[in-house]
Amino acid sequence: MTIGGSFPNRHLLRLSPLIFATIITLVYGTCQLSFEQGNKLYNYSLTNPIRNFPHGILSEDGFYKVAVNGTVLWFQLCDAMIFNHDPPTCVECGDCGGISRCGMGCSALVANIIGGYPVCTTLGYSSSTSFELIDKTDPLKGITAKLSNRGSKSNCSLAVSVVCDTNGVQGPQTLELIGTCDYATKIHHPSGCALIISSHGNGMGWFGTMLILILFFFGVYLLGGAVYRYYSLGIRGIDIIPNLEFWASLPHTLQSSLTSLVRRFRGPSHGHRSSYSPVNF
Repeated sequence: MTIGGSFPNRHLLRLSPLIFATIITLVYGTCQLSFEQGNKLYNYSLTNPIRNFPHGILSEDGFYKVAVNGTVLWFQLCDAMIFNHDPPTCVECGDCGGISRCGMGCSALVANIIGGYPVCTTLGYSSSTSFELIDKTDPLKGITAKLSNRGSKSNCSLAVSVVCDTNGVQGPQTLELIGTCDYATKIHHPSGCALIISSHGNGMGWFGTMLILILFFFGVYLLGGAVYRYYSLGIRGIDIIPNLEFWASLPHTLQSSLTSLVRRFRGPSHGHRSSYSPVNF
């Protein structure tokens, strides 16, 4: 499963709530995974703000770090790394920021001691990240983010398993080398937990979720417009409601439209007399 996968048209209505969520988190819209299994729709959005974690999975230090047996790994999910302290100091950092900004030009960097010197290798970029389930038989376990750096000079990757943990965060503590330049680690984070929407039969469903979102944005529109008209335009009383004339005429407009629609489908009533009569010449 990759970032921003496409969905069949028959599931478009079921995805309506996720479309609203995507609009809200447009900046990080590529760092998410959605899929349907059974009667449920699972949505993982690693950068959605959640309680105690306003930036989602993003490390507030600017990077995650793990060191095992002389090998040091730095990475950041869904964004490039930022080093305000303890930056990497290693050889061959040209494709990840260069010597002066080493580590700030990529999303995953590993340093190995070669000939007594730390030599860096870029493992991946946020733009080349793909996502898949940790366990396809149990979507609740979390997802794996795989960053890669495939090119003529390197063929490396980093797989980070984001384990669903509602109790808090546990940073990376293990590092595994698979093959020659493919690494794997894992973290525990609430962002690895899926938002589950019932397709039908159970729960609120997509329609209820969409209705709540519409009412929420409508309330924001009314409140924001009223505050603006009160403080900026100096309007008082009932006139602070934005587009008051439109809302006042809305019931009559709806009634007229409904009456016209009913007449169109039912045809003229029995007592109705046509405005013209046939004439024989």
